Formats: sequence, C-alpha cells, structure tokens
Amino acid sequence: MDHVDRILAQWRRERPDLDVAPMGTIGRLGRIARRLSAEMEKTFAAFGLNGASFDVLATLRRSGPPYALCPGDLMATAMVTSGTMTNRIDQLEKAGLVERRNNPEDARSVIIALTPKGFGLIEEAVAAHVATQARLMSPLSKDERAELDRLLSTFLSRMEDDRAGDA
Repeated sequence: MDHVDRILAQWRRERPDLDVAPMGTIGRLGRIARRLSAEMEKTFAAFGLNGASFDVLATLRRSGPPYALCPGDLMATAMVTSGTMTNRIDQLEKAGLVERRNNPEDARSVIIALTPKGFGLIEEAVAAHVATQARLMSPLSKDERAELDRLLSTFLSRMEDDRAGDA
C-alpha cells in the first residue's frame, strides 16, 4: 500500500458514492513528478544550474552545430513568455554560458549561442542528468519502463489531441 492508497481508502469510506480511481492515478503521477523534479534539481544545482537554465543550455546543445537558436525558437521549446526567456538568457550570458550574436540571416535580430564554457558545462551536466534519470528509473525493469512509456505516451497523445480540438 502506498500513500495514495491510504487516501483513496479514506475517500471510499467517506464518499462511497464517488469513483475515486482517477484520483489515485493523478495523485501518483503528481507525487512521482515532484520526487523526480526534486532529484533532478539536485543534479542541476551541482553544476550551478536550475531546471530552467539547464533547459536553455540543453536545447541549444541538442540543436546541433552551431549550437545557436533565435530567442523565438528557444521560447517555443520552453513554452515560456518572452520576458521569462529574456531573463533566463540574461542570467546565462552573465555567467558566460551563452552569448548573443548578430543573426547572419536577419541583421535586425540576434541568435543565442553556447559559448565554449557553456558547451563544456552542458556536456557534463547532461551526462550527470542522464545518470540521475537512470538511477530514478532503476526500481522498474526494462520491460516495465517500456510498458510505462507506452502507456504514458498514449495518455499524453490523447490529452494533446483533445486539447488541439479545443483550440
């Protein structure tokens, strides 16, 4: 029995007329997400980063050479406002991890690029991040992880399809 099972048992006792099964699924997903996030934040902090700064650096790194994107592309990936992204970029630039460069395709705009220092840091941080994720997923077998991924992918795809229909 996990913590959520105890909560569900209380609700079933107090409100037997309600089907609280979805509360169990959502409660477990939330508790797991909070635990995973807390552990990953510890890894980011070991490199002087947080989830937001890691996300920007990782997005630039995985974009491939020249490891540079326009701010709009960074915003779309992170799904944040322009003000939030500007603040993240400013902080990373102050730390010497990214730099603003003139956009060679449009002189009126800039691109955000990893500096050599930023590239080196994200190389180390992403390796540690992947190791943390592997450790966090280790309670499940390879087959269990594959099944969980399949189910979560189906769930997410259907939720996103529903949301697209609302737009």
